[in-house]
Amino acid sequence: MSKFKVVVTDYEYDSFVPENEVLNKLGIELTFAQCKTEDEVIEACKDADALINQYAPIGRKVIEQLDNCKVISRYGVGFNTIDIEAATEKGIAVGNVTDYCLDEVSDHAMALLLSSVRKVTLMNNAVKSGTWDFKVSVPIFRLRGRTLGLVGFGNIPQSVTKKAQAFGLNVIAYDPFVPKEVAENLNVKLVSLDELCEKSDYISVHLPLNKHTEKIISHDQFNKMKKEAFIINTARGPVIDEQALIEALQEGKITGAGLDVLEVEPIDPNNPLLKMDNVILNPHSAFYSVEAELELKRKTAENVADVLSGYYPTYLVNKDVKEKLILQNKAL
Repeated sequence: MSKFKVVVTDYEYDSFVPENEVLNKLGIELTFAQCKTEDEVIEACKDADALINQYAPIGRKVIEQLDNCKVISRYGVGFNTIDIEAATEKGIAVGNVTDYCLDEVSDHAMALLLSSVRKVTLMNNAVKSGTWDFKVSVPIFRLRGRTLGLVGFGNIPQSVTKKAQAFGLNVIAYDPFVPKEVAENLNVKLVSLDELCEKSDYISVHLPLNKHTEKIISHDQFNKMKKEAFIINTARGPVIDEQALIEALQEGKITGAGLDVLEVEPIDPNNPLLKMDNVILNPHSAFYSVEAELELKRKTAENVADVLSGYYPTYLVNKDVKEKLILQNKAL
C-alpha cells in the first residue's frame, strides 16, 4: 500500500509513464478519478495527500475539505482551476509548470500570424474549392517593418519576440508587471494597452485568465485598432470579448483573426466565426507536441514528489504559503 495517496482529479491522457517513473521512487501508486464538479473532487480527494489536476474545479469549498493535502500540482502554466488564496490559507502548496510548451505556443502564435497575414489558409481553401487565383487574397502587405503588439510579456511572448524579430517585425508590448529593463533587453518597448491597439499592425494575446484579464480586449480596444490589423489568441478564450470580436470582424474594424482558444470550447456550431473566411480556428492545440506533453507530465509529478519529500517544489505558485509550511529548498 502506498505511503501517500495521490489522486489525479481528471485527465485526458492515455498513459502515465512519466508520472509513475517519478512517483514510484517514493512507493506511490496513483489513484485516478474523472471529476467534473467540486462535490466529485471532494468525494475522491478528501483524504488525499496530494492532487494532480487538469480541469476539475478546486475552489474554496473543495480545499476546506482537504485535511491531509499538502500539494496540488496542475498540468499546465495556468492555475485558474484552483483557488490560490484558499490553498495558501490551508497551507497547501500549489505547483504548475511555468516553462511548459514555450516553444510550442510561441511557434503556434507565429504560425497563426503568418497564415493570417499571408492568407495561406484562405488561398488553400480557394484552391481546394476549384479557384486557382492569388487575387482571392488581395491585399497582402509586407511583413517586414510592421509592428507586432504583445498583450502580456511573460515567458511565451518573450519567445515570440525573438521569432517575430527574425521576420523583421518591430515588437511592442503591454504588461504592467514586467520591468522595463526586461523588455529593453529584448529591444521591446512597453506601452499602454490603448497605445498598443493604436500602433500595432498585428496583436498577439498572451495573458492568463483571471478577474483582471477577462474580456480585457473588448469594444473599446477594437475601436482603436487599425482596419488592417489581425489579432491572434493562443492564451485563453475569455481574455477577448468574443461578441465584440465578432462585431469588429463583421463591421470591418479589423481584418482578421487567428484563434486557438475561444470563450466556449468546443465551439458552438452556430458561432459566426465558423463562417468567416478571414478567421483561422484551431481546437486549443498550441500547447501540444510529443515532447512538451512528456515534459509536462514529468514536471507536474515532480512538484508532488518534492513536497512529499519535504522540499518546496521547483514551480511554486503561492509563495506566501512558505509562512505556513516548513519545507526545505532544493539544492540546485
